[in-house]
Amino acid sequence: MSADLHDLGVAELARKLRAKEVSATETAQHFVARSREHATLGAFLATNEEVTFAQARAADARIAAGDAAPLLGVPVAHKDIFVTRDFPSTAGSRMLEGYRSPFDATVVRKLAEAGMVTLGKLNCDEFAMGSSNENSAFGPVRNPWDPARVPGGSSGGSAAAVAARLAPAVTGTDTGGSIRQPASFCGITGIKPTYGRASRYGMVAFASSLDQAGPMARSAEDCAWLLSAMCGPDPDRDSTSLDLPAEDFTRALGGSLEGLRIGVPKEFFAEGVTADVRAAIDSALAQYEQLGAKRVEISLPRTELAIPVYYVIAPAEASSNLSRFDGVKFGHRAAKYADLLDMYKKTRAEGFGDEVKRRIMIGTYVLSHGYYDAYYLQAQKIRRLIADDFQAAFRQCDLIAGPVAPSVAWKLGGHGGDPLADYLADIFTLPGSLAGLPGMSLPVGFGEGGMPVGLQLIGNYFQEGRLLHAAHRFQQATDFHLRRPGGF
Repeated sequence: MSADLHDLGVAELARKLRAKEVSATETAQHFVARSREHATLGAFLATNEEVTFAQARAADARIAAGDAAPLLGVPVAHKDIFVTRDFPSTAGSRMLEGYRSPFDATVVRKLAEAGMVTLGKLNCDEFAMGSSNENSAFGPVRNPWDPARVPGGSSGGSAAAVAARLAPAVTGTDTGGSIRQPASFCGITGIKPTYGRASRYGMVAFASSLDQAGPMARSAEDCAWLLSAMCGPDPDRDSTSLDLPAEDFTRALGGSLEGLRIGVPKEFFAEGVTADVRAAIDSALAQYEQLGAKRVEISLPRTELAIPVYYVIAPAEASSNLSRFDGVKFGHRAAKYADLLDMYKKTRAEGFGDEVKRRIMIGTYVLSHGYYDAYYLQAQKIRRLIADDFQAAFRQCDLIAGPVAPSVAWKLGGHGGDPLADYLADIFTLPGSLAGLPGMSLPVGFGEGGMPVGLQLIGNYFQEGRLLHAAHRFQQATDFHLRRPGGF
């Protein structure tokens, strides 16, 4: 049995654990061994076998006592943007190298209370800033489908770990597409819930009005189990947490898609989308029509404005959030400096990578006197108009579908250090993030070089259940989510 454990999804593995066909300890040992075997992917930044096996033994004891919690004993790994007591929390940055948090992020705590066993912390772009996972201070993550290619970002370590079957489920965060895009590039399923559904407490902040936690796993069913455990109000710790009760999203998975109206924005199929991606998306939409859904042509006219709007608002918030990393209270401090100001300068110059510095400078500029009204305020106004475009579209359809990214995963270094090329790759994920809408990616085919292609589904506020149901029905009719890269 142990040789096949990594082929099981969350739901299947949970059933076997509850039936005592396999133990949580045996499962943890299996995945720890796999993470060692495939360390060259660069997916994991930190492990702690003592903690992992202690959690597994505790899960076995609960199972033996008759506890039937649905996720009890199932392994999980966390993006290293979530702080954890038992593992280092670096956010992929030298600025936090070796940092140990005195508490767990709310998402980490909730999954631990559900009985999940933590395998470790996963690599990510520094402070979640990037689309390729090449911005990590600790080296890039490689795509399991082709180690010469990027896994996407910033949750690249999370996506690669699931695709390579190093973990059945992981956490990720999505600010402008950082769950959906790596899920697409690595051929797995990931969902970003409505902004505020999952607590941001204990997430190292990038852009506070955009950051949102979500699960990544093999299937929509697996994501539904995790999302059910992750979400819920956290008013004492996160003021942006929604006052909505926890929800069992697995209940939404039944039923047919008959009559479901799927909106297809014409702007998502404009020039720039590669032929292989377009073909895979068209095939997926045809499959949905066979399942009873109806395709509706819609428009999101301000799609192109999402890039400049995002790259004003997100850096502005980042420049504010990252001001706390000054070498005084925690994190890296320069070894030699002349005075306090010199310490600030040298600490931040040494601790931050190029992309983080770039966004801090952009953000500081647009918030500065004389430019706030011209840039930041205007970007916020257009953000409202982008959200209004979605509401107009949802009067014509139930879900919106299209590509996650214009192309499949590119080669490591393929953008030649050009940050604008990375920014442009986010054009289809940014609008939903700016509006705070739930969105997900599910694998629907393969393109150039045999690389996965993901379909993006976007729902109206609080419609995570509808998204998961639509993805689940597609996955019941296809097997793209079951395929895994050779050698894993």
